[in-house]
Amino acid sequence: MASHRKPKQYPLAGNTARTAATLALAGVATATVLDGTGNATPPPTKDQVKARVGQYYREAEVATERYNGVREKADRARSVLDGLQDEAARRTERLNAARNALGSFATAQYREGGLPPAVRLLLSSSPERYLERASLADRAGSLQTVALTRVRSELRGVEQVRTTAAARLAELKDEQAALARHKRTVEAKLDGARRLLDRLTAEERAEFHNGGAEAAGAAAGGSGRAATASTAPLGGRVGRSAPRGGAQAPTERAARAVAFAYSALGKPYVWGATGPSGFDCSGLTQAAWRSAGVSLPRTTYTQINAGRRIGRSQLAPGDLVFFYSGVSHVGLYVGGGKMIHAPHPGAPVRVAPVDQMPFAGAARPA
Repeated sequence: MASHRKPKQYPLAGNTARTAATLALAGVATATVLDGTGNATPPPTKDQVKARVGQYYREAEVATERYNGVREKADRARSVLDGLQDEAARRTERLNAARNALGSFATAQYREGGLPPAVRLLLSSSPERYLERASLADRAGSLQTVALTRVRSELRGVEQVRTTAAARLAELKDEQAALARHKRTVEAKLDGARRLLDRLTAEERAEFHNGGAEAAGAAAGGSGRAATASTAPLGGRVGRSAPRGGAQAPTERAARAVAFAYSALGKPYVWGATGPSGFDCSGLTQAAWRSAGVSLPRTTYTQINAGRRIGRSQLAPGDLVFFYSGVSHVGLYVGGGKMIHAPHPGAPVRVAPVDQMPFAGAARPA
């Protein structure tokens, strides 16, 4: 009969035990490295931080332009709604007046009613006066018919205006919801940029805001030229020609737009702002041309279609210059290969080379 005794267990000898423990610890360490819990991600380099911040700023600017466009639509819807509400109030007043007039006719008819007209004539002490009053009553009956028609017309008008106002109110609520979404997107992008910038020294942040952001954007954008020219302001205001550029503004209005842009130098970038204390990029160009008596649309992707499209070789002071494939940034050309633009948060309105970012097109407002 076979034995069923448990095989004898032999404890590990000293060296063997130490070897097994070492191998076990090595296995744990290897597993830790493989699953990522023991291998810290190296911090990004300064250039990586700058590139990522530049990307955040571009994405924020795209969202800002969408926000600006939706806000413009919301403002129009609100204006139309206000007009409709005023019209509804006026129509309601007219309706109430018509109802009151109709009520007066009905009250008079009630007071005069009860007897047939022939009997009232026989009982009248003055038949001539009765006939006169009867003639007036006939005319009053006609007026009553007119009043009734007016009440019906005013009622239809009030209902139509109120229906249109309700549709505009629904549209406004949709636009306001879209505004809130775009605002959250912009704020999230800018918050991400701020957190990354906190990793840089004060000197590195200053360098970035003084031109490094556009250079990083051009590098990441893929088609910009190197930014080698100074971003310092060129000088004071202009008349018909831009300082140091030698180019003449094609019109007096263009010269005034350029003068306004020079007067805005140093003012802060504020997303969604059109002045006078701060600007975003399209807000600055809109305000500059508004000072010259020209009304531009609010966003970069609508401003590029304002006026006449021109080639890069045709640029003259006052022209709008656009950047990136999505046409998400705009500046005002001032001559000599330079523009004035509102770059991004932390960087004030300033003069910069047109070659600093990927060029997307240009337009000359009328």
